[in-house]
Amino acid sequence: MSDPTILALDHGTSGIKAALVTVRGSVVDFAFEPTPIEHLPGGGAEQDPDDWWRALVTASKALLQRNDPGAVAAVCVSSTWSSTVAVDRDGAALMNALTWMDSRGAPHIQRLMGGLLTVEGYGLANLARWIPKTGGGPSRTGKDDAAHALWIKHERPEVWRDAAWLLPSKDYLNLRLCGVAAASIDSITLFWVTDNRDVSRVRYDDGLIRRLGLERDKLPPLRAPTDVLGPIRPAVAEELGLAPGTPVVCGSPDHQSALVGAGAVADYQAHLYVGTSSWVQCPVPFKKTDVQHSIASLPSSIPGRYQAVNEQDIAGGALSFLIDNVAYHEGRLLKGERPENPYQVLDQMAAAAPPGSGKLIATPWLNGERSPVDDETLRASIFNVSHATTADHIARAVLEGVAYNTRWNLQHVERFVKRRLDPIRFVGGGARSELWCQIMADVLDRTIDRVVDPMQANARGAALIAGVALGEVSFEEVPDLVQVERTFRPDPSNRAIYDELFGAFVELYEATRKIHRKLNRP
Repeated sequence: MSDPTILALDHGTSGIKAALVTVRGSVVDFAFEPTPIEHLPGGGAEQDPDDWWRALVTASKALLQRNDPGAVAAVCVSSTWSSTVAVDRDGAALMNALTWMDSRGAPHIQRLMGGLLTVEGYGLANLARWIPKTGGGPSRTGKDDAAHALWIKHERPEVWRDAAWLLPSKDYLNLRLCGVAAASIDSITLFWVTDNRDVSRVRYDDGLIRRLGLERDKLPPLRAPTDVLGPIRPAVAEELGLAPGTPVVCGSPDHQSALVGAGAVADYQAHLYVGTSSWVQCPVPFKKTDVQHSIASLPSSIPGRYQAVNEQDIAGGALSFLIDNVAYHEGRLLKGERPENPYQVLDQMAAAAPPGSGKLIATPWLNGERSPVDDETLRASIFNVSHATTADHIARAVLEGVAYNTRWNLQHVERFVKRRLDPIRFVGGGARSELWCQIMADVLDRTIDRVVDPMQANARGAALIAGVALGEVSFEEVPDLVQVERTFRPDPSNRAIYDELFGAFVELYEATRKIHRKLNRP
């Protein structure tokens, strides 16, 4: 008999992907529906949660109408980490969601987390208060749930007053699906109010809640990612075409889901994700924090296990910027219709330029950076332009710039785990580009294993988590269930140019960071 399928809902910054994935990780079919984002002055980045829900319904209905909804054994959501929704007692959103890119809460966090004696801007007393319990602390960039909560409290007091719950985006969607307000032990982490010292018994810490100025009754109950929250709401089941009583599994955020979907669940088995943002992560058997480079052991989807968490703020989003804001911005200079797949066109352009892009360097810091430096004032640049520079060079330099930033981050991740991470499994939309896979292999000097259906890694991870919840599979089986589709090995002939340009990339950060801070300080 065929394996049961999961309706896996992958909520990303650009939209909702509804996928049918078997409990053993095979992708059957998927549908995608985009969602808009609004960038506001002062670092705002908001989305309407009702747009998320409309996209979820539209994509799911389209998917289920061309497949057998009777084979769906459960629903499970993966969603962007650190996007925050304030809801009332009926579960209705009281305002737009503050996404993971929203940094307007930074001044509130910086005042709270400072002190007379500081390390990387954090008062020593605050480091001693937060790190032993949570593994980290509120980011000075303001791009996590803790800062979002404080921004709502201080800047939208009427919303704060009426809010019954402050929910991570995954848990908001779960509330709409099944009527249960809860957060998973991994989705709640970036509120920075949970004691994670015993990863098998994560719980709220009332002292940290008071220190942040939050209210305990606005924080949702905690559940495990593999818990079944309850049956889908009857009206939602009818609208989507699912059987009444279909269970909704709690699920995990995108970082944790991608780790499972990459098949990288064994200790020190690394995966690289490139979507709008990017990261290099792996499970670790220890609790540790690198304050200087924003790397920490935080709860994973896997019971009793940590993963080394970090995040590069913008990766594939740099390509979207190049397409939307430069190449096809209202067509004022460029004529002709936008191609059906502009990313493929950029890929072809980049392939026409030589490795190193004529020593052109593109930095991807469109929205500041999180790791390996925590600085919301950084901004992107294209450096070393000459008369010989072409659009092809720029396209390739953007791909290489993301890879340089990844190498910079990888260096600190490997110091954190005290070993070389090789090979690295590659997932996310960026992995679809064979050129980018090879650039990553060359720049990182690591073997890159692209897994099957790399763009479906988050959905696959959600389905496997649901499979564990239903007792159909175990996490120990996952590495054998996720197959490597193609391996990319470093080309030794490109090593010299990429070593040179990577060194220049880091020097460029050192040379410009004070200027960025002067220009872009909130």
